Amino acid sequence: MPAQATDARRAGVLGSPIAHSLSPVLHRAAYAELGLTGWSYDRFEIDEAKLPGFLETLGPEWAGLSLTMPLKRAVIPLLDEVSETAASVEAVNTVVFTEDGRRIGDNTDIPGIVAALREHGIEQVDSAAVLGAGATASSALAALSRICPGEIAVYVRSEARAAEMRQWAERLDVAVHIADWADAEQALRAPLVISTTPTGATDALARSVPERPAALFDVLYDPWPTDLAARWSAYGGAVVSGLDLLVHQAVLQVEQMTGLAPAPLDAMRKAGEQALADR
Repeated sequence: MPAQATDARRAGVLGSPIAHSLSPVLHRAAYAELGLTGWSYDRFEIDEAKLPGFLETLGPEWAGLSLTMPLKRAVIPLLDEVSETAASVEAVNTVVFTEDGRRIGDNTDIPGIVAALREHGIEQVDSAAVLGAGATASSALAALSRICPGEIAVYVRSEARAAEMRQWAERLDVAVHIADWADAEQALRAPLVISTTPTGATDALARSVPERPAALFDVLYDPWPTDLAARWSAYGGAVVSGLDLLVHQAVLQVEQMTGLAPAPLDAMRKAGEQALADR
């Protein structure tokens, strides 16, 4: 049932650490734009051990939750239903509570990546490269399975990570070539590069950006730009930022939790940009 302006409803983001999360800024901006004056959205420092007990305390006023690390996998056994998208990477970042109290898990990161790329005119690529092999990399593979029919090169630092990415590739039915991180500069010549690494991990690659780069999707957003994104942009390449992803996945969360669509993407993005500028 679509949300009503006067409904006293709650939502929030859970994770650990969580103080840095921009989700409250984005969701509250959406509520303001949609006229949902009775809605609130807060952040909660919750780890895996505290998650089951926290969920049990939630009353019928709760509409949904956003989840970040380390809860995206830990929440799955606590749910009544998980979408195919979330199941494909065993990661839930969105929980919606139904009127009859059921907990439905979804993953909006994967369609969020696709939507962020599409907004920048990238709807399909013949091949791609992924830097890193963590949880975000598996979502990147799932997103690429929708827009990239060719081979995806994944650059990793360890054989353990390589084995994980081979498993995800088989599960997602994508053609993957595993490469050593020492050769990561070769990735920069791909039609689309998705960097899923922590802050600073790709700084050394900035000096290897080709003169005519194609497209870079860097999932980081604070600090921004990364050295790699700055050099990429300076050379005229298309750059998609982590804020683009954050906003697009939040748009889908707002729509699921409130039942109202479309969510106000522009207002949410402006709120996020302002919050980052104020840090």
